[in-house]
Amino acid sequence: MQPEIFELGLAGAARLVRQGVIGFEDLARACLERAAHHQALNAWERLLPDQALAAARAQQMLLDAGYDLGPLQGIPLGIKSNIDLAGLRTSAGGRLASPPEAGRDAAVIARLRQAGAVILGTTNMDEFAWGGTTSNPHYGQTLNPHDPLRIPAGSSGGSGVAVATGSAFAALGTDTGGSVRLPAAMNGLFGLRPGLGSVSVEGVFPLAWSLDTVGPLARSAEDAGLLFNAMTGTAAPRRLRGLQGLRIGLFEEYTLSALHPDVGARFEALLAACTGAGAAVIPLPLEGITPAVDALVIVDAVEPSAVHDHWRNSESAAYGDTVARLLDCGHGFSGVEYLHAQRYRTWLRAQMLRHLAGVDLLLMPTVPYTAPLIGETEEVDLGNGRRENALTANMRFTCIPSLTGLPALSLPIGCDRQGLPVGAQIIGAPQSEGDLFALAGEMAALCA
Repeated sequence: MQPEIFELGLAGAARLVRQGVIGFEDLARACLERAAHHQALNAWERLLPDQALAAARAQQMLLDAGYDLGPLQGIPLGIKSNIDLAGLRTSAGGRLASPPEAGRDAAVIARLRQAGAVILGTTNMDEFAWGGTTSNPHYGQTLNPHDPLRIPAGSSGGSGVAVATGSAFAALGTDTGGSVRLPAAMNGLFGLRPGLGSVSVEGVFPLAWSLDTVGPLARSAEDAGLLFNAMTGTAAPRRLRGLQGLRIGLFEEYTLSALHPDVGARFEALLAACTGAGAAVIPLPLEGITPAVDALVIVDAVEPSAVHDHWRNSESAAYGDTVARLLDCGHGFSGVEYLHAQRYRTWLRAQMLRHLAGVDLLLMPTVPYTAPLIGETEEVDLGNGRRENALTANMRFTCIPSLTGLPALSLPIGCDRQGLPVGAQIIGAPQSEGDLFALAGEMAALCA
């Protein structure tokens, strides 16, 4: 693909096709070529070139005959491998002897096909979405395109790398504890966790039923928004108009402490740019946040253990060591602990909604550090000699939308001194996804 064409992104490519500059089959072939060129990064679990090219030709015939299905028509996409595609076995990153074969597309895939999207294949992920590194014992480690010695985050790391390398114009991931937002942050992308219930999870292999969502990863806020609209079948409404007069809520003590200096510098620069553009940053208190990560861990351990209970008894050897241990840990929590965690979620959501009644959005880093080296699974480097437990640091900010069910979008805000992307997370009120896309685009432009 000519670099200048790909840099236009999903929306730009859609326009060029309609201008007759390029065709849908050209887009699919170019993405497949880039996937082959970046094969060593291991973004894809399974490519479907024959199906993709046939679908691209069919969509071109429809468009040429006057059937314009909209901006997703003919656009090549990647799909996380825990989302059902009709006629294929849904691996979900695992190696079960009897994985379910999809009798039909997941609800979100049916929407994308109705919009004319071309599916290139399925992307690599953490085994059964239980992890944050995309280090899969069956399908291998996915590598960060900004530094192949580092992780791309997870569990939707394959989708993130596919988009970042141009082997897909956009991709679907799933987000339970942060699995769309973390790869977005560490690959320099836009990634949305929709509000809980905004996008159907029918036909998605579950990790944790009460937390799971499906969200888009793209190289621009506009592209992510177009994909989200196709996923829901309707345009996300907008209430806010621009940064002028925008009220940004900031949990100052919680947000600005224990950040890697480079992340802190980029985040402070974003705050300054937003105020320079007319926004007001409003400090907010944040009480009772200490149990948040623990509450998420409990729910995100018990529910997967229930999902896999049958297979753990009948196919125990099929699981990688890490996921096997995690699933066994889920059985160690009591029903009382699980219910306390769920009660805490209700309380935390009420607190966040009270804050959002007085501001337009909440702003924080997506993750307090940039992509760590492969193998750094116990602790992460926060700079200046400080190290922190990787799980706690990974979920410190992403846990809030996951627990509360509020929509949250990670946007790129620059890079650290090693050239590794830094992400910020904006959280909005229920049904505010349209606002998040628009504001994320404006904020990212300030950091370019």
